Amino acid sequence: MAQSNLAAGKLSAAVFALARVRVSAAHHDRARDEEWLLIEWAQGELEPTHYWLSTLPQEISFKQLVTHAMGRWMIERDYEELKSELGLSHYEGRNWRGFHHHATLCIAAYGFLMLERLRVKKLRCVQTTSIPEGFRPRGSRTDAAAQPLVDRQRTLPSCSRDRSRAASVPLLRDTVA
Repeated sequence: MAQSNLAAGKLSAAVFALARVRVSAAHHDRARDEEWLLIEWAQGELEPTHYWLSTLPQEISFKQLVTHAMGRWMIERDYEELKSELGLSHYEGRNWRGFHHHATLCIAAYGFLMLERLRVKKLRCVQTTSIPEGFRPRGSRTDAAAQPLVDRQRTLPSCSRDRSRAASVPLLRDTVA
């Protein structure tokens, strides 16, 4: 028994209609199990513009099916932005480690830009959570001693040294802040 639904929606400036129906698609003369066929038809177009086949369960709601289909569109749009704006496609190395490093930096930059967009547009409040009391990072030893603050500036000696016999006198030296 075929089950179909219709819905209308608006994405950006384009107005479109969506329909879903259960179909049994074939591949190389082999029948497959029933799947959802989701159809998008943009307003003013003579034919539907997009089609999706989905193996999501039969009892899924229409709204959830559309959310999953449009979620993939958002991921593809983000991937295109990573490639064009942040240089994900610029890597020309030869090993996995280098590409992984490059991709990690691109994704970190993308995350930073997304947070800045949200902050500027004030779409929602981004809250930072404080570290809970008694928090211990994973992998840390329970018997590890706390590290004291380290002053990296060397102190000058308390008594002046006789430099008359020195081979060279340094031009720069550390100063006490």
